[in-house]
Amino acid sequence: MAARPLTPPPLHAPTAKEKKYDRQLRLWAASGQQALEDAHVLLLNGGSGVVGVETLKNLILPGIGSYTIVDDKIVAEKDLGINFFLTDDSLGKSRADETCKYLNELNPDVKGYPVEKSLLSFVTKSNFDILNQYSLVLLVASAGQNTELLENVSEYCARKALPFFYVHSLGLFSHFSLQLPDVFPIVDTHPDPTSTQDLRLFEPWPELRAFMRSKTANLDTLSDHDHGHVPYLLLLLHFLDEWRESHAGSSPTQYKEKKEFKSLVESRARTSNPEGREENFDEAAGAVLKSLNVPSLPSGLRQIFDEARCKEPQRDSANFWLVANGIKKFYSTYGSLPLPGALPDMKSQSQDYIELQNIYKAKARQDVDEITKSIRSTEADLQRPTPIERKEIEAFCKGAAFAKLIKGQPLLANISRTIPEARKTALWSSLTDEESLMPIYLAYLFYDARVQKDLLPLKDCPVPADELSEQVKNHARTMIHASFPDLANQEDDGDTDLEAVNQIMTRVEPILEELLRADGAELHNISALTGGMVAQEIIKVLTRQYIPIDNTCVFDGITSKSAVFRV
Repeated sequence: MAARPLTPPPLHAPTAKEKKYDRQLRLWAASGQQALEDAHVLLLNGGSGVVGVETLKNLILPGIGSYTIVDDKIVAEKDLGINFFLTDDSLGKSRADETCKYLNELNPDVKGYPVEKSLLSFVTKSNFDILNQYSLVLLVASAGQNTELLENVSEYCARKALPFFYVHSLGLFSHFSLQLPDVFPIVDTHPDPTSTQDLRLFEPWPELRAFMRSKTANLDTLSDHDHGHVPYLLLLLHFLDEWRESHAGSSPTQYKEKKEFKSLVESRARTSNPEGREENFDEAAGAVLKSLNVPSLPSGLRQIFDEARCKEPQRDSANFWLVANGIKKFYSTYGSLPLPGALPDMKSQSQDYIELQNIYKAKARQDVDEITKSIRSTEADLQRPTPIERKEIEAFCKGAAFAKLIKGQPLLANISRTIPEARKTALWSSLTDEESLMPIYLAYLFYDARVQKDLLPLKDCPVPADELSEQVKNHARTMIHASFPDLANQEDDGDTDLEAVNQIMTRVEPILEELLRADGAELHNISALTGGMVAQEIIKVLTRQYIPIDNTCVFDGITSKSAVFRV
């Protein structure tokens, strides 16, 4: 027998990086941090440039790998009051150079690159391939910006499956839209821990059933101490066997049956002990409604299984689709997903809980082994050069029930363009809801279409402000009728439904007036808050963790409310 060491092995102290990023590593782990550090974000910075810089600030602090700012503006006095990454010494210098210089001071691990070019000259139809070197593109709108740039970048990013954000902040309102690739799968969605417990109480495997019987064979004759420390999971399995004996082998699947089963469990608890109750029986009764469920395929995973890429993965398919294919085969064979293997806390003796944990973990490993074997067979058939790492397969198996497939779609750059009927109906429904913030988004579309198209920021406009405001409002009313002809002109009682249009315009007009009043200017507090929200969504996309918005968010700085719409 080998001699035991006299002293325990030394503990490894956290690295400098682990100390620096300790809090965020608890959110997205080492894999998410690595994804951030591998990323290169492109900022096409238009307008006042504040919201774009604030977004980068919130990416640089957690350690984005690198970023590039494209901005041809020269720092003016008006910039100093709203951009905290400029100083008096920045006056007359390149805004891209100066903001990069001060942003880089936030985190020496991050590399920033300024490009002093106009957005239209940096990104043209003839050199769109320049975007290929970036992980994500962020376009910040400006008051005089041609919407053609937005449409071209959106189209190119959609074609190259490159995530794309469009942000616009004016006065007291802001909005941003996210364009993801047409298929964007996420495995690590970080669901509520209480919803991830898969105990398989209706389908116990032999090892679990054997352990249950060894602990509950003489349940009624156990001492008070032992009786009060039987894990509630084993109690449920034991009483399920009793239930089936008296119910022709059926399980309590309906709500009424579960209530009866819960009463059965509660009736078997001892109350003659000093505590007057038993915590493990309370846990068992409390778990009846949430834990006794017939296994079913979650809708998100069903959507993934229905994809052609999952049914027939190819040699060059992403790892995600091969693992999904392996899990699909497993589900087809057993009618259940691989066991996650996690257990909730429960009243129990330590030895029993450890043994129960080992039983669940062993079953989870067994399921992963079988799925891995299936994946290796598929890899061999497809002659893939590099096998998928087991830890990636394990992670997918553990979170399979909560995997999410987001269907990206091109941004709605101009409401006057053709809109699919389903999107029209959803837009109209939101617009006619008095509590909805959709009019803010609609006002931005009208503003872009009229003011940006004609390049009419107020300071350079020969038309008086009041007259321009009326022009934009009239144009907005015309666009509503043109964009929603079937919905805005429904004849329920023989009359054209102009009331709904008038109600919408009543809410849109004050927002348009604020956008026009701002004259392309940003308020720092609004842009700082918006930049924080945008950065949060960018981190979700780059790490492929959590669920990003789908696909547009608006913020009302007057009421301090935000809302998300799919448009």
